[in-house]
Amino acid sequence: MKIKWKKKAFFIYGTILLCIVTSMWFVQNNFYLYEQSIAEVVEATLTVEQETVDSLENKDHLFQQQLIGEIKNGVQKGQLILLENQYASSGTVDQEYQVGDMIFVTIESEGDQYYEGRIDGPKRDVYVLGAAWLFILTVLIVGRKSGLFSLVSLLVNVLVLMVAMHYYTSLQNVGLLLTCSGLVIFFTIVSLILVSGNNEKTYAAIIATLAGTFSALLIAYIVIVLTGGKGLRYEEMEFITRNPQRVFLASILVGSLGAVMDIAITITSSLYELNDKNNSIPLKNLKISGREIGKDIMGTMANVLFFAYVSGSIPMILLYLKNGVAVNYILSMNLSLELTRALVGSIGIVLTIPISIYTATYFIQKRRTVK
Repeated sequence: MKIKWKKKAFFIYGTILLCIVTSMWFVQNNFYLYEQSIAEVVEATLTVEQETVDSLENKDHLFQQQLIGEIKNGVQKGQLILLENQYASSGTVDQEYQVGDMIFVTIESEGDQYYEGRIDGPKRDVYVLGAAWLFILTVLIVGRKSGLFSLVSLLVNVLVLMVAMHYYTSLQNVGLLLTCSGLVIFFTIVSLILVSGNNEKTYAAIIATLAGTFSALLIAYIVIVLTGGKGLRYEEMEFITRNPQRVFLASILVGSLGAVMDIAITITSSLYELNDKNNSIPLKNLKISGREIGKDIMGTMANVLFFAYVSGSIPMILLYLKNGVAVNYILSMNLSLELTRALVGSIGIVLTIPISIYTATYFIQKRRTVK
């Protein structure tokens, strides 16, 4: 039996390793899949270096490179192209290129020795795939079978979300909030059943998750209506041709789901585990245990939401601060939506704790009554 298990493990790990090597090699050499020209940097020369200081005494260094690249696809494959690259040490919207880097280029003219063109950006798919494989391996090593189902759930949810958003943008008579409500229900059911199994505990967690998520959305909607949306700045949605308030509410609904689902399954699983170890525990004590568990995870999950939302605004915050913009303007202009999302998500977390406790204990009580 032990030898068979070793053979099975060797086959599984060997297959995963083969998939990693094959996929990385394929992505490294998939130039023919792109319509845009791709070049590999074969020579990089620094031609200009200078220091700049603005009116607020912010210092930066500007550089100019002359690059020679070998075109890897298209009718010019194998030819050399001459490129100019300007970048700053701050690296705000540009970067330095080294020999061996793959870059997207636009060919503008043909010279005597080299083609000439401009740089459109780096080819990053190899690094993205490497990060994806690192994530997959970490989940499989830690979670094993549950980790595999979690990956399947994530893949299904991503595909369904992309398809749903595609159809939403192509149809004018479909409401975004209604679409996201259906997606939330689908994500909750699929994720929890795949990860926790088709059982009573999962049903309790699904009910608690949906109740907590939609309750938080309802509270947010009521507050926005009563206050007229004062304090919310929708400038970052200025290019969206849809109602920004509805888009914002939809983002709250989907964004709160992850944290609320985590709270619901954690409390529900804990109470069911306590009951399975000792089914003579009074329901009152189970509720007390649930509240204690909720207290321990409530603050950390609220912080997770806060950091997740605010982290995306850090570059703009630094840019504003570097240019002497007032802090209160930064908070009102850039963080009003993020802070509101975090606040509504935190409300959902708090509401989910008692909902999960009473839902789980209700199902446990019914089980005990049947027995």
